[in-house]
Amino acid sequence: MSFYADMIDIIVIAAYFFAIFGIGLYVGRKQESLESYALGNRNLPWWAILASILAAEISAATFLGAPGEGFALRNFTYVQLAIGTILGRIIVGRLFLKPYYQYNVVSIYEYLEKRFGLTTRRWASATFLLSRVLASGTRLFFAGILLVIAYMMLTGQDSAGQMETVVIYIAALTFITIATAIYTTLGGLKAVVWTDVLQASILAISLMTTIGVLLFSIKAGGSWAAAWDNICFHLGNKDYNPCKIENLKPWALFDGGFTGQGLMADIKNILGSEYTLWSAVLGSTFITMATHGTDQDMVQRMLAAPDSKKGARAVILSGLMDMPIVLVFVSCGMLLFVYFAQQGITPPEKQIEIFPWFIIHCLPAGVRGLLVAALLATAMGSLSTALNALATTATKDWYVDVFRPNASANEQLSAVRWLTVFFAALLIVVGAGTAWLTVMDPTVRILPIALGIFGYTYGSLLGVFLLGMLTKGRGNDMGNVIAMLAGFAVVISLELAGRNELIPHIAFPWRVTIGTVATFLVGACFSTKRS
Repeated sequence: MSFYADMIDIIVIAAYFFAIFGIGLYVGRKQESLESYALGNRNLPWWAILASILAAEISAATFLGAPGEGFALRNFTYVQLAIGTILGRIIVGRLFLKPYYQYNVVSIYEYLEKRFGLTTRRWASATFLLSRVLASGTRLFFAGILLVIAYMMLTGQDSAGQMETVVIYIAALTFITIATAIYTTLGGLKAVVWTDVLQASILAISLMTTIGVLLFSIKAGGSWAAAWDNICFHLGNKDYNPCKIENLKPWALFDGGFTGQGLMADIKNILGSEYTLWSAVLGSTFITMATHGTDQDMVQRMLAAPDSKKGARAVILSGLMDMPIVLVFVSCGMLLFVYFAQQGITPPEKQIEIFPWFIIHCLPAGVRGLLVAALLATAMGSLSTALNALATTATKDWYVDVFRPNASANEQLSAVRWLTVFFAALLIVVGAGTAWLTVMDPTVRILPIALGIFGYTYGSLLGVFLLGMLTKGRGNDMGNVIAMLAGFAVVISLELAGRNELIPHIAFPWRVTIGTVATFLVGACFSTKRS
């Protein structure tokens, strides 16, 4: 890259950081209590909450992983998982939010105490804190991938030593986390939401710009008809044209998972496949109910709306927008496959590095800076909400209710800010460990790990929440602890048995479903104790 091209990219990225800090610090001033810090005084507009939900759930893992899926699969079956995200959010909006508003909770795990008892609340809160730290720290690693590739290009290296690469990752993750922690600590949820609005806008602009660059590059001076033929040729093969109506399989949105080899073979294939219509309708629905209904990270911004109806509107509309967003990500990966084939470029070996390699090496100046800013926006958007939710949960469920029940409003506000700093440091440690593991063992697949962490624990969380909301006389503190442990044990046992080929492998979309059903059934065996 030339000096002037570098300067254009640096100016674009610097403008992004200037805007983020300016917005975050301005809207987040005058924090007076834990509730104002955690919920923005419950007066944020629903459309801003909608943008914040989208910015938070499109993590760096999605930004890099979804195009990688499109590149590898060269079809849209990955997109069908968005069906479940719509169904799951409708259930969250209609079932979960009303009790949260009714009990006026700050931490959603307060609801479990009011429904069952203090022990259930603390077990659920601890499960969330552990799961979120591991998942968010692991996903933080993805944000460093593009910066490492950029460093290699700027220094003229094809590769770096393992320890040098680890150091670059740690430096990148530390910078991103500290920058995010600054405006999150000072501004609270208001800063998180309004910076998310900007970050979602940057993401949309950058994605559409990338699609445009790819389409015009594939056209390469020819007609659009020739470009379409080129896309069809590379996505299919010489003897098979996927663009003919009768041969639309590579462009299919849905995969029923049926093998034609009998019922048991179909069940085995459906449970072992990540992207089928069954996992989209059932597995993805349960995952969304867990991540958007029992995770303080997501629910906290919905509780910042003036009432449950506006919170429900934000979360349901975010689900409707999810499918077109994922379509764009996957389309970008498919066009990348055509572009690499057309240009004779050998793609990086790691699927997750394909999109960032294209950003650094192939995009023009300015557009490249915009895409780097977009990746930083996705990383910082999901990170800021995680920090805010972790600190809020730890303060409300543990600092106030366990250690300092008589803490003043100023003491609570000070505690939540210091805990934000603490969790920022903790996420850096987890992210650095993930980077070290990946660099030292390139065969490790991080995306399944990042997604799988929730699969092991969130079934237990969702099961106990559904037990409280769908029944009136079932479940109690002792029974819920046993049920949560049972749900976790069932998922772990199935995973280990699948790895040892004792039973068919269970794909990650089904883990939350199985854990939820196991937890609910065991918890329902115990009756609620009424005082």
